[in-house]
Amino acid sequence: MKKVLIINGHQFYENFAEGKLTQSIIDRAKEFFTNEGFEIKETAIDKGYDVEEELDKFSWADHIFFQYPVYWMSVPWKTKKYMDEVFSGGAGTVTYKDDGRSRKDPSKKYGSGGLLKGKDYMLSLTYNCPETEFSNKDGFFEGLSLDEANFVAHKTFQFCGLEPLKTYSIHDVYKGDLDLETELKKLDSVLEKNFK
Repeated sequence: MKKVLIINGHQFYENFAEGKLTQSIIDRAKEFFTNEGFEIKETAIDKGYDVEEELDKFSWADHIFFQYPVYWMSVPWKTKKYMDEVFSGGAGTVTYKDDGRSRKDPSKKYGSGGLLKGKDYMLSLTYNCPETEFSNKDGFFEGLSLDEANFVAHKTFQFCGLEPLKTYSIHDVYKGDLDLETELKKLDSVLEKNFK
């Protein structure tokens, strides 16, 4: 049976970011994984976590589904703390052996010492900015694609050996005209491409 770890990277802010959209996305993803016969484990970072339990989940999982709102062009600070503590906590045992380089073998490259090889991850993101800001040389992100703008999250997972799947994102979340069901149907399509 395929195994997926669903990580809720939302951080609560009253009257501003209460987590309802993130939870809707996670509920839809969980429904998909259940229907496809996956075993599921979950972590909601904002509710607290134990580093050793998280490392056990990463060892157990075949796939990681990582949903978070983009705050100030990155993961929320509690989510960054989680990544620092969990990935560093697994050094030499779960997440990475070393940085991959070798004095004896110069062909070994930096970033190739991950221990989670054979596993993959999917980023699922919510943004206030419009989608048109990406891959647009005149846009705020100066021509960067969505994935390029989320380089740090991607490289953190890849340093530990995980392979990226297609990223999902929702944009203009504060504009007031979000059609959630249409967006969740787009999520279904990405999940099918990534996991069927």
